[in-house]
Amino acid sequence: MSNLIVAFPKQEIAQNIKKILSQSGYSVQAVCTTGAQALASVNNLESGILICGCRFVDMMYTEIHDYLPPEFQMLLIASPASIQEREIHNLVSLALPMKVHELLQTIEMMEGALQRNRKRARQMPKQRSNQDKQIIQEAKELLMQRNGFSEEEAHRYIQKRSMDNGTGLVEVAQMILSLMTGDR
Repeated sequence: MSNLIVAFPKQEIAQNIKKILSQSGYSVQAVCTTGAQALASVNNLESGILICGCRFVDMMYTEIHDYLPPEFQMLLIASPASIQEREIHNLVSLALPMKVHELLQTIEMMEGALQRNRKRARQMPKQRSNQDKQIIQEAKELLMQRNGFSEEEAHRYIQKRSMDNGTGLVEVAQMILSLMTGDR
């Protein structure tokens, strides 16, 4: 389940929404009455959904949205007149008056999107630093030179050892360099 933060300028509204969510099995991480509090709460979490109103004493929802980390989505609950017509990435809005089931269905939909994004991010290959790339390349060159491997064979060899040992490619490359040259 995603981290939920509720932020409304009126404490009473925020507490009512928290109560609805809690009764429906959701865990609310924080209840805030200013934009600064909301952003501070968001920055303490990895990802989640910020459920908020339109206008706070210190900022508008658009400013809060601009400072949200990419792992967070915003659910804006406001009057139809307050919801701006422009398209904003990761912003979902519900017009007042809203129904409880609309709120719960919208949060469920947003949670699904967050889970898909997390899964997609886990499946993306990690970006290696230039130093890591250099270590892998040196190990491949050493395997090619000493064992007569092609570059593809050397890479597959390192990859297989990595999977067999449950370690990363860089660690395996470092072990190969260490064992074959004795200087790492």
